[in-house]
Amino acid sequence: MVASAVFILDSRGKALISRNFRGDVPMNCVGEFRRVAIDVADAHSVKPLNRIEEKGYTFVHIRQEDVYLLAVTRRNANAATLIAFLYKLVEVMTVYFKRVNEEAVKDNFVIVYELLDEMMDFGYPQVSEPRVLKEYITQESHIKDYARPPPAVTNAVSWRSEGIKHARNEIFLDVIEKLNILISGSGNVLRSEVHGSMRVKSYLSGMPTCKLGLNDKLQFDSTGMRASHAVELEDIKFHQCVRLNEFEQTKNILFIPPDGEFELMSYRLNTQVRPIIWVDAVIEQRVSRVDYLVKARTQIPPGTVARDVKIIVPVLPDVSSPEFRNKSGRVKYNAANDTLEWHIRKFKADTELDMRGWFCLPSVGEDAQRDASTRRPIQVQFEVPYYAISGTQVRYLKITNIDYPALPWVRYVTQAGDYTIRLV
Repeated sequence: MVASAVFILDSRGKALISRNFRGDVPMNCVGEFRRVAIDVADAHSVKPLNRIEEKGYTFVHIRQEDVYLLAVTRRNANAATLIAFLYKLVEVMTVYFKRVNEEAVKDNFVIVYELLDEMMDFGYPQVSEPRVLKEYITQESHIKDYARPPPAVTNAVSWRSEGIKHARNEIFLDVIEKLNILISGSGNVLRSEVHGSMRVKSYLSGMPTCKLGLNDKLQFDSTGMRASHAVELEDIKFHQCVRLNEFEQTKNILFIPPDGEFELMSYRLNTQVRPIIWVDAVIEQRVSRVDYLVKARTQIPPGTVARDVKIIVPVLPDVSSPEFRNKSGRVKYNAANDTLEWHIRKFKADTELDMRGWFCLPSVGEDAQRDASTRRPIQVQFEVPYYAISGTQVRYLKITNIDYPALPWVRYVTQAGDYTIRLV
């Protein structure tokens, strides 16, 4: 990836920050960007990548509140990497001044220029960890001596500083999976996929090395082992601390963790799974009222509990005088969104609950509008602790290169992502 220049523009396309790293693009190239991305009739048709053939350069941009972050290149650069760098720049600036907008950029332009100079050199990304950057780029510039950068910048492990000490040495690994599922009105699963994320909170002293083993199918195949409970992870994305050559050879995840919280890896599984919460709604419309019968059932392993379950059912747009009857949870009518929301704090495994609701209807109403409202799907939200729906398991989490006792902790959580149940 090579970026010729990086700009931060206001909503009108005027340059607030500009840094030309290679000198092979003119500084007035933002005028071309304004023409193809800002001064357009349909803002939704604007693409994040625009190639100007007659000029010979490519624009890659993202928008954050009321500013544009723009990278320009003349090379055949990796556009996805350029976009990732721009988002990383937003993340770092957010750490420094909470929000990234025109006012914040103007008030902190000196810091922004310093960050650009450290995060990119001759168009190539360099240090991008906020914790390391904050060691020598601060708002209180007189506090730090910039004669020598911190060792993490010149070290091979740029994401972790040397000499870190903690009184209690622990590392926490959270396996968080979000279930996206679409269920038809007849009860068939039309689409289901799991998006997983492994988040780490590291409070380890020194420069430890961690080794993580999963029940990934590739990992079992590489060792010649066979296991019926292995899962096949797809679209795996690692944090920069993971040694990719070690993963390619042995399928073990070997890493020196940054201090604090970070996302170690993310993955996806495109597989058929059972719905965790099954919801069935019967709507009976009469002349002057409409009745709702909503039944919900959990389909989770025994001993587990779904927490903070929220079932959102669409209702007709012109109803009034709501009445509800339910034994568990709380039900409320949201007139702004034309929905009723059934909130259940704890929903145990293999449990079925029901809720009834009544609404009054005016004698005159738009039939087409009422019919359209019954076609809106049911949305479900929940969280199931100590459970990973994909079957992903951490086989071991070993900590080496240390001379002190350390405790690894692993936790599983399954959450609802885009969980949709059609009524028809």
